[in-house]
Amino acid sequence: MHVHSRVLRNLSQGLPTLGSALHLIDPTVFEMASLMGIEAIWLDLEHHPTSVETAANLIRAARVGGTDVVARPANGEFARMARLLEAGARGIMYPRCASADEAREVVRWAKFAPVGERGFDGSGPDVPFLLTPMTQYLQQANRETFLIIQIESQGALDQIEQIAAVPGIDFLMLGPADFSILSGIPGEFQNPRIRSALERVATAAQQAGIHWAATCGSLEQAQEYVEMGAKLVFHGCDLVAIFQEFQRVVDGFKKFRPSVESVHQNQNGSSYLAQT
Repeated sequence: MHVHSRVLRNLSQGLPTLGSALHLIDPTVFEMASLMGIEAIWLDLEHHPTSVETAANLIRAARVGGTDVVARPANGEFARMARLLEAGARGIMYPRCASADEAREVVRWAKFAPVGERGFDGSGPDVPFLLTPMTQYLQQANRETFLIIQIESQGALDQIEQIAAVPGIDFLMLGPADFSILSGIPGEFQNPRIRSALERVATAAQQAGIHWAATCGSLEQAQEYVEMGAKLVFHGCDLVAIFQEFQRVVDGFKKFRPSVESVHQNQNGSSYLAQT
């Protein structure tokens, strides 16, 4: 039995992939996004208290429409990363990678020998469930899972060419929010330094013969990045969509009941998640 990665299938056809970030942990949201045509779902376990067990249920829901789940563990959570792959994640987004040595450690935990040293279980959703012979599964897992290395500091950016050259890495990706904070320009996503970092990541990936991914604050930005060569773009977020809709409803209601107020007023009316 062979389950193909949507992202890797698109790559084989020269097509970019549309991804979105989902924060809510109701499997219904993952199932709906999958059925509606979201091809990759960013499932964040770095900043959110989601357990691996909960993540496994969300990944299962996303399989209904054949969507790849890209799971992000925290920095250094190599064992957790491996369990997310066993739960059926097709991609791993590894944050705050600082060096080529760290990137090699990611590959070591995420890929089976001879590429890496990932441990074998063989009974989970990624096999799936004892339905694939061992040798076939090992080859399939190495071929059909992909690794995204996030660059989020100037120190990592200074080593980008060495990181890009690590065998087993499929994508590079700038983390613009943390990069802006660590660079002393928090939230200044239009700052030339952010653009320069993005372009350097893209160039390093292309020169190394791998791909690059990006977060996008608008469809126009997504189109721009695709035209620059990005093969995986993340645009849209469930919390942002809900926030914007509730804001529209509250603002509309104020037209005939002006005293309506929220408990917390966002000064600029939008989240940074809608700007990156």
